[in-house]
Amino acid sequence: MENDEAAAKLRGWFLGRLPEEWFEGQPEIVLDREEITVVGRLQAPVLGEDASEVERTAAMEGGIQRFREETRERRIEIALEAEHRFRRKVSWGIAVGEETVMFTTLSVPVMTRLRQSERRVLDTLVAAGVARSRSDALAWCVRLVGNHTDTWLTDLRDALQHVDRVRAAGPDVNS
Repeated sequence: MENDEAAAKLRGWFLGRLPEEWFEGQPEIVLDREEITVVGRLQAPVLGEDASEVERTAAMEGGIQRFREETRERRIEIALEAEHRFRRKVSWGIAVGEETVMFTTLSVPVMTRLRQSERRVLDTLVAAGVARSRSDALAWCVRLVGNHTDTWLTDLRDALQHVDRVRAAGPDVNS
């Protein structure tokens, strides 16, 4: 887990670096050991009350595409600076209404050791066509758990941040 001061410094840098007119409110900035994810909220397109769901969806997609194209060079410039400064890759996304679209993401290999019963779960997902490989099956399982335990994971992350704060406030044992 990142310490609060480093996370605050990173978030502050992005808030100072991103053009204010890009997003409605402050963007969500999430970081881990390898990646910084910046997700900004765009205002939903204003359409008449008689607009169909198809028109609303198309207008939203068009607005996201317009933003992506119009800001591409500037986003790349900011990402390169951040990658050099914070030694992490930067991924970008946009939220409109209930929809979030990621422009870029980082996939990081993770090694794990699984017992036979756990490997059989992955092999069943592959055999059923749910996933193309054990790696895809494991990623599918992680996404499934993440989708169904979001509150629990949020509570756990909050607790870990609290542990980091308490640890930082304690005595320096390396002196």
